[in-house]
Amino acid sequence: MSSPDAGHSPSTVADTDRRTMVLESAMATFARFGYRKTSMEEVARAARISRPGLYFLFSSKETLFRAAVTQALDRDITAVEQVLADSGRPFSERLVEAFDQWAGRYIGPLARDVATVIEDNPDLLGEIVETAPRRFEELITAAIAVESGREAAIPVAQTMISASIGLKYQAASRDFYLERLAVAIGLLMR
Repeated sequence: MSSPDAGHSPSTVADTDRRTMVLESAMATFARFGYRKTSMEEVARAARISRPGLYFLFSSKETLFRAAVTQALDRDITAVEQVLADSGRPFSERLVEAFDQWAGRYIGPLARDVATVIEDNPDLLGEIVETAPRRFEELITAAIAVESGREAAIPVAQTMISASIGLKYQAASRDFYLERLAVAIGLLMR
């Protein structure tokens, strides 16, 4: 039986794990202080790595920020793909969970700061701020097309996304967001 890391040297796996951990620490630090007020020193401290070690991995704060956001959005998209592919569960449940993975996780005090730091710095991020939401819309549209037909899929998916965006800014808690989103999805999938 081969291990999940077959074909990778232990140092490569450790380097990948370290990089992932650094990017997660960086995202939390950017969310806490904002992009402008975050220093590489603060990120290094949060990631428990030396500042030179951080600069070895990422040449600048901008590069680090872009990598941290890209990792977060890639993780979100992968989670959405997995949720929607789970055909053993009711479709409306999968839709609610897909939206939760995409947007619901970013509701609440610190989580809201993550969304804000991304939205406030689109010029630093490049095309990922357009490609990731477009990929999310494609995934939701394709899933709805399987259930309801291609013709209804695009406007229904776009309406769900609009409802999610509105709820995200209205919701005081993730639970409130999910409850209201389930109602919206139930109405749209009738």
